[in-house]
Amino acid sequence: MLEKLVAAIQPAASDFMVEIGPGEGALTRYLKADQLHLIELDRDLAARLQTDFPGATVHLGDALDFDFAQFPAGMRIVGNLPYNVSTPLLFHLARFAPQVRDMHFMLQLEVVDRMVAAPSTPAYGRLSVALQARFAMKKLFKVAKGAFRPPPKVESAVVRMEPLDWQLPIDEDLLRRAFSARRKTLRNALPEVDFEAAGIDPKLRPENLSPEDYARLSMSSML
Repeated sequence: MLEKLVAAIQPAASDFMVEIGPGEGALTRYLKADQLHLIELDRDLAARLQTDFPGATVHLGDALDFDFAQFPAGMRIVGNLPYNVSTPLLFHLARFAPQVRDMHFMLQLEVVDRMVAAPSTPAYGRLSVALQARFAMKKLFKVAKGAFRPPPKVESAVVRMEPLDWQLPIDEDLLRRAFSARRKTLRNALPEVDFEAAGIDPKLRPENLSPEDYARLSMSSML
């Protein structure tokens, strides 16, 4: 599994590589980048990583609070993201999309399916729109439970995220309010929006709109 993941990432010595949650360094040893930064929450693991990988810079802290803007443009981010905080962490990382070359993450399969879901499908939601407005995403492969120690109760998958050349401007508050009432029509979910100006049918539901549609709604709500 690790060989397959590394083949997908294709790390190079010239890369500026950032790994989130390296743990015991199972993936880290394959990341041969000259500039390698590791973000680890556990103090004991962070100390071990500094010993095992003396050429890396270890940051002790929570990736949810980490300022990735301190790193140069073109950074590559990888990691086996903690499943219990993966969604808020993805929203946090999305803010730094203009500085990123690509991201490769192992996540719970259900989360990856939501990330890449198309409009009008059950998995499509706020996370789908927020990420697809900024990234081209591809679900690469599933990972069997037996690849982990100890085996988790859920299935996993690896996803690739590459920033779009033109990122869609979407009002995060509008998006949150829309999907908090996803079963309602747009007219009832977002009564203050001028749907005619945006060219959107107000009888549709939030899950029916594409990221481009949400960008148009966001722009019209600012006028």
